[in-house]
Parts: sequence; structure tokens; C-alpha cells
Amino acid sequence: MAFDFYNGEVLLINKPYTWSSFQAVNKIKHAIKNHSSLILEGKKVKPKVGHAGTLDPLATGLLIVCSGKKTKTINELMGLEKEYTGTFYIGATTPCFDLEKPIDNTFPINHITNELLLLTAKSFLGFQQQVPPIYSAVKINGKRAYEFAREGLEAEINSREIEIKEFELTQINLPFVDFRIICSKGTYIRSLSRDFGLALKSGAHLTKLIRTRIGDFSLTHAITPQEFSENIYI
Repeated sequence: MAFDFYNGEVLLINKPYTWSSFQAVNKIKHAIKNHSSLILEGKKVKPKVGHAGTLDPLATGLLIVCSGKKTKTINELMGLEKEYTGTFYIGATTPCFDLEKPIDNTFPINHITNELLLLTAKSFLGFQQQVPPIYSAVKINGKRAYEFAREGLEAEINSREIEIKEFELTQINLPFVDFRIICSKGTYIRSLSRDFGLALKSGAHLTKLIRTRIGDFSLTHAITPQEFSENIYI
């Protein structure tokens, strides 16, 4: 593969399960650092490396990593719509709205029908206010929200406007519900699981999440950080 990391590359990376976005970017950065030591005007240059939107450790899928001059496009890339597939567990919640923490409450689901699930999903379409999870990197007075959560402190997180463009339930096998969602930037699917459970007069949390697309960039063209490291010299 021929790369020009200084003038810039937009790399499509498939983030592995349990990896943080920071770990994935560091793996790419380390491979680029070893591959690309440039001399410009007598000085050694290490290309910048950054990503266009994080994924939670328990989520997998598309992570866009930019190098060199392409890092200037990160804000633009972060603004693109996202597509996700995944699974909700209906009838139980966790403090972080996914499997990173154990179940803290259970709720009845006997009243939940397929029709109710489909109607509830439809009700989430369009613009709305969403409150990010307390276990998130959202800043509150200069401090990350998850820092408050880990210290057992309460903190008020402001809601933000998001848009759900498509919300399809692809398989219903209670307590599990598979879905496909297209949404705007800033949407937390973990928060959507919380809100979906509440709308059902029950509870819910996320058990699986894959980011399949960012704008026109597709997961089908992505490679893992390990594959990138192994093929960077080819």
C-alpha cells in the first residue's frame, strides 16, 4: 500500500471489541510513526493522527482515523450522519446503559407486544432532546461526566438536540430486540436504549452495537488496527 501520511490519509478502521478509541488510534499512530519519519527543511516530522468520533469500548465498527493535513477535515467528518446496528435487552437497566456495568434494576415486560415495540420505535423519529449518559466523556464544568460517576457524585448533564432519521427493528425476540438506526452526530445509542425502555414503561440497555457507516464511508471497507499495522509496509 502506498501511503502519504504527511499530506494526509483518511483511514477506515474497524475498532475491535473492548478496545477504546484511544487504544485503536494509538495503535495506528505507532504504526505510522515507525513507517513515516519525514525530513522537511532539515527537521524530522511526525504526521498528526486523530479520529473523527469515538466509539465506546463495548461497541465495534467504523472508526475514521485521519493523518497529516487530513486531520483538518475531522470536524467535517464528525458532522456526518451515522448508521448503527445492535441489540437492546428489554426489561433491565444498567448504570451505564450497556454491559460495562452489571444490571441494577429489572422491570416487567409482559405488557410489551411487537406492535408496541414498532410504534415506540416510530415515535423516536425526528428531532429531539437527548441527555448523554453519566458514563460518558461529556464535560461538566471542565470535568468529564464519567469522573463524577466513578466518584459516586451526582451531576446534571444538559440535553442536546439530535435527530433520528431511521429507526428499524430488524428482529424481535424478547427480551432481545435487534435494530438499525441512522442518526445525527452527538447521538448516544446507549441513551436511546434508556429512553426506549422508559417509553415502553419498562427498562432497557444495550448489549451490542456496531457502527456500520459514517456519511458515505462504510464498515465494509474498514480494516482492524492489527491488519493496518501488518500491511502498512506492503
